[in-house]
Amino acid sequence: MSDRAEVVAGIDIATAAVRVVCTDAHGRVRARGGAQLPPPRRGEGGRSEQDATAWWPAVASALRQATGALPAGGREVVAVAVAATSGTIVLADGRGEPLGPALMYDDRRAAGLNARAQEAGAERWRALGLSVAPTAALGRIAWLAGGEGVAGAPGLSDADRHAHTLGHRAHGNRHVAHEVVRRSQQVVRGRHLLHTPDLVGWRLTGGPVATDWSHALKSGYDARAGEWPGEVFDALGVPARWLPSVQPPATAVGTVCADASAETGLPTGCAVRLGMTDGCAGQLATGAVRPGQFVGILGTTYVLKGVTRDLVADPSGALYSHRHPDGWWLPGGASNTGGEALAHLPSDRLPTLDRAAADRGPASVVAYPLCREGERFPFVSGTARGFVLGTPADDADRHRATLEGLAFLERLALERAADLGVAVEGPLWAAGGGSRSALWTRIRATVLHRPLRVAEHAETAFGAALLAASGTLHPDLTASAAAMVRPGRDVAPDAREHAALDASYATFTEALRERGWLPR
Repeated sequence: MSDRAEVVAGIDIATAAVRVVCTDAHGRVRARGGAQLPPPRRGEGGRSEQDATAWWPAVASALRQATGALPAGGREVVAVAVAATSGTIVLADGRGEPLGPALMYDDRRAAGLNARAQEAGAERWRALGLSVAPTAALGRIAWLAGGEGVAGAPGLSDADRHAHTLGHRAHGNRHVAHEVVRRSQQVVRGRHLLHTPDLVGWRLTGGPVATDWSHALKSGYDARAGEWPGEVFDALGVPARWLPSVQPPATAVGTVCADASAETGLPTGCAVRLGMTDGCAGQLATGAVRPGQFVGILGTTYVLKGVTRDLVADPSGALYSHRHPDGWWLPGGASNTGGEALAHLPSDRLPTLDRAAADRGPASVVAYPLCREGERFPFVSGTARGFVLGTPADDADRHRATLEGLAFLERLALERAADLGVAVEGPLWAAGGGSRSALWTRIRATVLHRPLRVAEHAETAFGAALLAASGTLHPDLTASAAAMVRPGRDVAPDAREHAALDASYATFTEALRERGWLPR
């Protein structure tokens, strides 16, 4: 390989950090970079905010670290794409400068407005199989556009807020009041609604860029009709001029400008391509990019994602779909249950418990290891609570029951998908921290009666790199995945445990029905 062999860069802007992966056309990772982000500020009313001005310096630092580690100092990077959290938004001025803090993906301040959005677009959401969640970005856009966004001035600078406060204290000072109104109106006219990658794309190219239909989903974009929901935004008073144009992921939207090149080490003229949300990019990184391919991601919570040719509409809203870059669909659902059920255990104790649980075999009790209140997938219930049926014999038995409970939830998720007409073909890809446990992966395979294929590079930044390569190093996403994603490692079911685990699964689902969380 020559020093100038072409590579692409994938950027992952997570909640706490930025990660960069540079990879060649064969998927070999050539360099990495990283930088920390300030933690979100959480407050009353479900508010969750982050300093959006911290994003670009962190991205530039991570890119500089990665490009500096490449043989040609970054000159070999031919394309870059960005993935970020789904539903994080910020208002910016005409120069792309944030007018206030970013409102994070888990911010609940606009739950009431999201309920109104659900009503206003009921027919549209029904056709899409979507429900507008309390944390959807759509409501926060309306919150910013409403009285809170102008009179309360959440998008104004500190100086504007100070002037607004003075206006209230001036007791009739017409000059101060007029100045407050004038400055507020200027901000309203110059506002741009940006998702995290949109702001970074602005910095990379030197001007505004389109957003992708993946990051726009929770802002209300209808990828089926190819439009923003005008009737919903009209009902909520959101100006159409705020909304960015929308393009498919992997679309080229510009090239790296001279200023960004100086800060990052990327060459001028390097293509900037649209990415996808972190969850979608993580799915792509496993290689699950063609219809029938699905991945079970076992992290803090469990997520099932896959690819279908046609849109899957789930009346409950538990399973909802992003649009695939090539026009297919990406149905998926995220549980409230997952690896956090083991978070109370010291990490150095887990291997010992795994060995003991493997030696003892199937658990003597049945567990639903939900640690919080309410479930959202594979069933929806605000009253769901975790449970253990019976008394574990010891710590190994309790641990084994927890691992099995998550596997039961995964089987239920696949059965829910099948009920909606989704066909899962071949092995189920496995990703997330839980997939590093050989025991847990084998239990999952046994419960599902199908092999699991453990992905090698199931990380968001690698998925973003696949999108950067699509149309640059390879013709499209399918070709990028075929050339760049490693085959993975297959884990077969243990036929000796099928009978016991099938019986426990039947007990598990019956317990959910008895509690009214599943239909009879």
